Amino acid sequence: MTTTAPPVTLDDVRDAAARLKGVAHRTPVLRSRTLDAIIGAEVHLKCENFQRVGAFKFRGAYNAASRLSPEQLSRGIAAYSSGNHAQAVALAARELGTTAVIVMPEDAPPSKRAATAGYGAEIVTYDRYTGDRVALAEALADERGLALIPPYEHPHVMAGQGTAALELLEEAGELGALLAPVGGGGLMAGSATAAKGLHPGIRTIGVEPEAGDDTKRSLEAGRRVTIPVPRTIADGQALHTPGALTFAVNQRLLDDVVLVTDDEIRDAMRFAFERLKIVVEPSGATPLAALLTGRAGPLPQRVGVIISGGNIDAGRFAELCGSGG
Repeated sequence: MTTTAPPVTLDDVRDAAARLKGVAHRTPVLRSRTLDAIIGAEVHLKCENFQRVGAFKFRGAYNAASRLSPEQLSRGIAAYSSGNHAQAVALAARELGTTAVIVMPEDAPPSKRAATAGYGAEIVTYDRYTGDRVALAEALADERGLALIPPYEHPHVMAGQGTAALELLEEAGELGALLAPVGGGGLMAGSATAAKGLHPGIRTIGVEPEAGDDTKRSLEAGRRVTIPVPRTIADGQALHTPGALTFAVNQRLLDDVVLVTDDEIRDAMRFAFERLKIVVEPSGATPLAALLTGRAGPLPQRVGVIISGGNIDAGRFAELCGSGG
């Protein structure tokens, strides 16, 4: 009888944490008595909106890029992303003294595109509703001899993302449940690996926008399911199918996936701004929305939440969260 080794382990996450020490920020864990009273539990918010590039993505991008050989680094890095992974790879490349070429959708948030260019990356655009970003990036990498770092389908990327949960549990102690957004699944896969590795009884809950429920459908079907490209304000979660590697991990370690609407995401962003005094982008607000709406179900006494990012410009934030949002 043979068994297949998981693509990422707790030791991989710990190794990534050592590699990221002094490079990535150890982001704060925020507490709020107001939030605790509303939820009826002790909530610990891991604020990756304070991470470098404004999102957790820097963890995985740097962990993967820093393991490339000097020869690979001399040729450069390629990636594809709607924004946060793009910025993360661009910054990681700059930190490591190399260059990056990023395939981004034409409708990527202007602030994310500008930040990616600001870190020195070359941007190649495509239409997310008709183009295949993976095929485009793979062809580009082959043509130029670049090392391709995907946003989630990579063991070192998943291990790097898992360091967010590792830090949260180190600071907060044992938690009864952990909520995180699910897009391609890398953050959840790495975080669930760390959380279940440290505390096997912890309940892991992924949160998706209602319009982008590919992981929930896939878990229910027992296989990866493809849906139409989602139209949701949570652009970081607008994927049509979960990753193969990430789904294999999440199928084994994820206890539940719950859905929230765009309106509920807006309400959570507004709550974070008005009551917690932090700016959260739509994808980062989905687990908070699941808490505030009760969608996460009955909760244990101590709950951890990964606020995955805060990359949203002032105009877009006002549009979504203002009185007319």
